[in-house]
Order: sequence, then structure tokens, then C-alpha cells
Amino acid sequence: MYYHIIDAHSHLWLKQDTMVNGKQIKTCNNGRSMFMGEMRQMLPPFMIDGKNSAEVFLSNMDYAQVEAAVVTQEFIDGCQNDYLADVASRFGDRFFVCGLCDYHRGGYLEEAKQLVSKGFKAIAIPGHRLQTPDGRVKLNCEEMMQMFHYMDDNGIILSLVLEEGTTQIPEIKEVIEECPNLKIALGHFGMVTCSGWKDQIMLARNENVMIESGGITWLFNDEFYPFKGAVKAIREAADLVGMNKLMWGSDYPRTITAITYRMSYDFITKSSDFTEQEKCLFLGENARKFYGFGSFPEIPYIKNMSE
Repeated sequence: MYYHIIDAHSHLWLKQDTMVNGKQIKTCNNGRSMFMGEMRQMLPPFMIDGKNSAEVFLSNMDYAQVEAAVVTQEFIDGCQNDYLADVASRFGDRFFVCGLCDYHRGGYLEEAKQLVSKGFKAIAIPGHRLQTPDGRVKLNCEEMMQMFHYMDDNGIILSLVLEEGTTQIPEIKEVIEECPNLKIALGHFGMVTCSGWKDQIMLARNENVMIESGGITWLFNDEFYPFKGAVKAIREAADLVGMNKLMWGSDYPRTITAITYRMSYDFITKSSDFTEQEKCLFLGENARKFYGFGSFPEIPYIKNMSE
């Protein structure tokens, strides 16, 4: 069966060169990056120039028959607003991009307004990285609430990753109550391998909140393909909130240092734990509706030389 597939959680950058919590993240060679004092394989080793470009991602998407992707942002990659605006202008039919503000200091409400004026339709918040020398920026602080009201009033989507556990749940519940029309995509599947993950999943019982699975193969990396624990977790989440509230995400490119891009979703297509309708919803139809994607041409399957 042909599935219309949309990746609801991916990343792009031309170069990593930033500091997080006083520690450096910097692109090196052969797909490696210096990551907070440790050399890590950030990209597959054949991406020798360290560029995680839209063109390379599109090649992976075509190979894996993925029709479109949502590109969110993370502080560990550095701010990619300029590059993603360029990506949207050149490949807007395949990519939905999220802007990123500096939430560690005041003034991000105005940053968000500027991003929206430049055409961004979503704002990303890596909520698990909001620590400052003075404590953590709370999701329900005054300026955050002002920003969320602005996004609510202007139809801007929030792409949000919460800290593992339940610490931020009361804060985001206040946001949902005050901004009932704000569309929220919660990432990393509630940090599914950590305690409290179902509490995050159940936030999707609110009408405009969705859950995406970006990073789920990383979280279940110890058990590896075909990720039976991830399949079980998706089944449990669907039983809690309905499959119509869940979206597939890959966390590309970090996850493809361990598996291929196709493997990041085909453990779902090959599973007998979901109906065909559930697979269609999870892999693409929910994301198409939530992000407002149009129709796409079917991408043909190209046989491997090894077949």
C-alpha cells in the first residue's frame, strides 16, 4: 500500500556554531561535531562537509518516499532562521519551517513578530533548554503568555518540546486554557522512555494539541530496529488520545547516524499492531491537516541495487 508520508519533526543547518549552557557545539569534519566537550557523530560520516542541507534532505525524502517535512529548531544547532527562510522560499512545497527566538533574555515577543512578518507560520520552543543563570524561563511567564496570545490571534503554530517528566505540564495547561485556539505540536513523543510521558501525551486530549514522534527511534535506540517498544508506546498513546492526535516524526538527521531514513518509519508500516487506516493517519494524514499541507504527487519507489 502507498502511504502519504509527512515528517513532522526534522532539522536543517548549514553549520553548527553555538554555545548552550556555556558549552560549545561546533561543526567539525566527517559528520562530526564538538558537542559540549565531547566529539559526537552528528551526521552520517559520508556528509563530510558537515552541511545538513535541504538538498541532501530532499534526496533522502525522495528515496524514502516522504512527501514533505516540518523543520523545527533546537538551540544545539544554533539559530537557523535565515537559512530556513531561504529554504522555504526555494522549497516551500516540501518544507514547513519553524522560526526560533532567544528565550533566554527579554524581547522574544518582538522577535516572534518579526519572524511572522517574514513569513514564518510556526515558532519553535525547545522547552527542555530554557535554563538561565537565574533559573528556568517558565512557559507561563508574562512575556511567553503575550507571545502565545499573539500566535493564537495570528494562526501561528507552536512547535514545543517539554522537559522530561511533568514539571512543565501545569505551565502549558495554563497556556492551553488562555489560548484555546493555539495549535500546539508536542515533540519527542512526551519523552516516552522517561517517567511522566503519558501525562504529556494526554495533553492531546485538548482540541488543538497534537503529539509528534520526533526522536522516538533515538529514545528506543537500545532495543534497535524494529523498535518493538516504540510500537507498543504508540499503541498505548493511541489508546489514550486516539490515533488522529499522533504524527510521525524522524528527528532527521541525528537519527540516521544509526538507521536509514526509511527505517525511521517503516517499522510502523510493517507492524501488525495498527490498522491500515491508523498507519495512514499517523504517517501523514494528521500532519497534512494540522499544518495545512496541500496535495503532493506520488513519489515512485526506486529499487536498490541490492534487491
